[in-house]
Amino acid sequence: MMTDRSGKMADRSLLFLFSFLWPWLPLTASTQQVPVLLWSSESSLWMSQPSAHRGHVTTDIELGQYLDPALVTGPRNVLLFLQEKLSIEDFTAFGGVYGNKQDSAFPNLESIMESSPSSLVLPAVDWYAANILSTYLKEKIGVSPLHVDQSTLLELKLNESIPSLLVVRLPYANSAGIMTAKDVLRANDEVIGQVLSTLKSEGVPYTAILTALRPSRVIQESAFAVGNLGRQLLETAQQNNSYPPVFFNGSDNTPCILFWATNISVVVNGSRLDLTNRTFMTKDVDVTDSHCNTSSAKLVLKYNNAVGSNTLTLSFQFSSRFYSVSGRFWFTLNQVQIDYNSQNATFLAPQVTAPSNYSFHCQYVNDNALYGGLLVSNTSKASTSSNWNLEMVDFQIQAFNVTGMKFSYASDCASFFSPGIWMGLITTLLFVFILTFGLHMVMNLKTMDRFDDPKGPTISVPQTE
Repeated sequence: MMTDRSGKMADRSLLFLFSFLWPWLPLTASTQQVPVLLWSSESSLWMSQPSAHRGHVTTDIELGQYLDPALVTGPRNVLLFLQEKLSIEDFTAFGGVYGNKQDSAFPNLESIMESSPSSLVLPAVDWYAANILSTYLKEKIGVSPLHVDQSTLLELKLNESIPSLLVVRLPYANSAGIMTAKDVLRANDEVIGQVLSTLKSEGVPYTAILTALRPSRVIQESAFAVGNLGRQLLETAQQNNSYPPVFFNGSDNTPCILFWATNISVVVNGSRLDLTNRTFMTKDVDVTDSHCNTSSAKLVLKYNNAVGSNTLTLSFQFSSRFYSVSGRFWFTLNQVQIDYNSQNATFLAPQVTAPSNYSFHCQYVNDNALYGGLLVSNTSKASTSSNWNLEMVDFQIQAFNVTGMKFSYASDCASFFSPGIWMGLITTLLFVFILTFGLHMVMNLKTMDRFDDPKGPTISVPQTE
């Protein structure tokens, strides 16, 4: 799938297949894959890279191997077009059918890919790899990403000798209408064309990347497997979620802490802050103060400019101990702390515990007793932060024995016998008791064994005084 100036026919063939009916489509349509497009103003960047075979899903390590030649020997200016949602099906649906370029939603992108000295198309990339792409680029280039648009780009003075990482965020249609999605994709294509025209007019060499945070079109796949029927171990299927978990890399540069929730909200001084989007979607959260080892771990989520210029920090502190009774290590969430504007609130979580090789999952985590009260406030009543709250929905976390970006089996906070189960059991036992008593009474009924004989004397029953 690689092209350079000497391979124009291969590039046009690639765009034809990519824009109309990509042969990968039946094999790559899943909930975890997004396309990644790369091109550069410098030639022969990816000529030595092997072509990906049909049906292959590019991992984060493989994506890094594709990017390294461009980051090491390519231009110092890297441009990342990060779309909210994008799938390979968008190109086949809106790319213009049978060569009808006027109907295409990507005229600028097709022209850029055809004219670029170097280009690379990866139709199927694990979306967590795309989510950590900005962090990977930051570490490789050595500069922090700068979020820009067309207007701010005109004010920048880029230098080919000074590295820079520019991030352009692109939206996606919120409506379910096909025309709305196509119009938004066409507008994004215009933005890409205008930004690259600005760089071209300034004569700045660059390497550009287009990808998305998550797929826009989800095709559900049924999977049937025989597994354990135990209620305690619930494997949460993260592949069906709309975003990957937040993670922190340990000393070996692999994830050692995973955190996920469908909603995370904080109530501070009467103001409710929904941190879900910043935590999982835009990744506008700093986890560099976190740490992990075999006996303890700490996940620190720092939100800069949470309210105005104030910083809000959430800290989850874990410990792991060996218990000889069970013969295994168990981890416990010792405390959760909220720091905001030189104040803090601390919550204990003694019920958040599980074997160290499992993750922990709970549908609702709060200090409200009506919802289980997993969090217990440990803040003095005299403190102004005593009324702070932390709410997490569909909470799942793992701080030890993490393997890759997938949670291990989850120990769920729901007990085996829920109130509904107890009510059903008690009602069933009551009915069984009534039925048993009734059967016992029926079985002990005695029929008469003597009857009146009309030819004989009348039966008399003596009366006892």
